[in-house]
Amino acid sequence: MKAINHFKTITTHKLLVMKYCFKVGLIKQGICHDLSKYSPVEFINGCLFYQGYRSPNVEERNVKGYSTAWIHHKGRNKHHFEYWNDYSNKPGEVLVAVKMPEKYLYEMFIDRLVASKVYKGDEYTDSSALEYYEAYKDRHWIHKDTRRSLEKLLHMLNDRGEEYTLKYIRVAVIKMRIRKIRNLFVGLLSKKIK
Repeated sequence: MKAINHFKTITTHKLLVMKYCFKVGLIKQGICHDLSKYSPVEFINGCLFYQGYRSPNVEERNVKGYSTAWIHHKGRNKHHFEYWNDYSNKPGEVLVAVKMPEKYLYEMFIDRLVASKVYKGDEYTDSSALEYYEAYKDRHWIHKDTRRSLEKLLHMLNDRGEEYTLKYIRVAVIKMRIRKIRNLFVGLLSKKIK
């Protein structure tokens, strides 16, 4: 029964993230979001530690002291800020948080929004994702710009609602694509001038 319930939970989450990613224009990310959750290391541990009201990774961590599913997951999914940590070149500093690219930041926000909806169910409100973030933010090792941008979106969701925040992201994604096309065009033009 745990396996069936876990499969339903992760599939509901994945499909809802996909819907929201499509809504803001992140098509590829919507399709590829969390596919690693169906891999043996993540799926089996998800079934073993399934509880239904929170991530099975929390319970696996409580039992074993770490979560093999989470270690696997964060290393393969760029929408987690934990993916964006690297060795530092500065003396005396071992690791450094790297700024997340915008498209992964928006996917991370959507992931948090949807996880709150899935795990909170009927108790979900537009403040749920912010409340969850605030409860653990002191433990997050995240680049200051990424933190600022994520907090802006979470507060926007809390204050202005889901529809407004998703429209804001949709416009930001369009602007991001325009910058990318402009930079490509400028790069091609500069090669022709040389």
